[in-house]
Amino acid sequence: MTETRTARTARPGRSDRSGRRRTELAAFLRSRRARITPEDVGMPPGPRRRTPGLRREEVAQLAGVGVTWYTWLEQGRPINVSPQVLDAVARTLRLDAAERAHLYRLAEIPEVPRPAPAAGLPEDLPAILAGLDPMPACVTNARSDVLAWNRGYAALFPFLVNAPEAERNTLWMTFTLPPCCSPFVNLAEEGPPFVAAFRHRYSRHMHEPGWRDFVRRLCAASPEFARLWARQDVAEAGTRLKVFRHAAVGQIATRTTSFDVSGAPGARMVVYRPVSQEDRERVERLINDPDADPRDHVH
Repeated sequence: MTETRTARTARPGRSDRSGRRRTELAAFLRSRRARITPEDVGMPPGPRRRTPGLRREEVAQLAGVGVTWYTWLEQGRPINVSPQVLDAVARTLRLDAAERAHLYRLAEIPEVPRPAPAAGLPEDLPAILAGLDPMPACVTNARSDVLAWNRGYAALFPFLVNAPEAERNTLWMTFTLPPCCSPFVNLAEEGPPFVAAFRHRYSRHMHEPGWRDFVRRLCAASPEFARLWARQDVAEAGTRLKVFRHAAVGQIATRTTSFDVSGAPGARMVVYRPVSQEDRERVERLINDPDADPRDHVH
């Protein structure tokens, strides 16, 4: 398999959007290459390596593309990229479905057009959320801003639903609350996939100033988020085990599942199903007494 090595002639006035995508593409490819060893792909380890993972020429060899072409791709140069060759690179780097889709977007391979977001959420949504009590549930947009919730969610995360609208964001809450106030018990396990799923959505919005500013502010506010963001991991959202603590009832283990909201592209309903009957009863206690043991202290 071969690919042309001729770089496109730069067009005057080329948008910053394309430049940002190329920068993200370069960082993403380097991070995926670094995680694969020669032994993983049946190659001899060879002499001592200065950096982890495969070399560029090894990726090019395995993908059946020219070394110069792949080097230019990883450097973010504006070269011609075909879906077939990009698929070969994806296979070589062992990308999963979410990572492959992320690679296509960053390489600016055309996708099926998506409908414009709806003006609002479906009118039946509040009743649906209420019907899920005592299972906590909320609706968020692609950036993780919380748009709607039920009583169970409000009882479990009162500081979030009572925050100003601009700060009502689950990602922001997860990584900026001090340890004494954070409800997350297993953040070490669940933080990385949370950030990876956010990056999967981010690649569709990276040209939007609001998204870029949000990431910049969160990186500045949370060294842990900044560390995870720099890893370039990408994943689709899935069912997760999330354990929370509440001063009034102790720990509550939940299984979270998300669903796309019909008529509102980008919006997702996230449902927190208590794992055990005891977990369910603790949520019910919080719903019946939402003001129990408020955390009123000074940091």
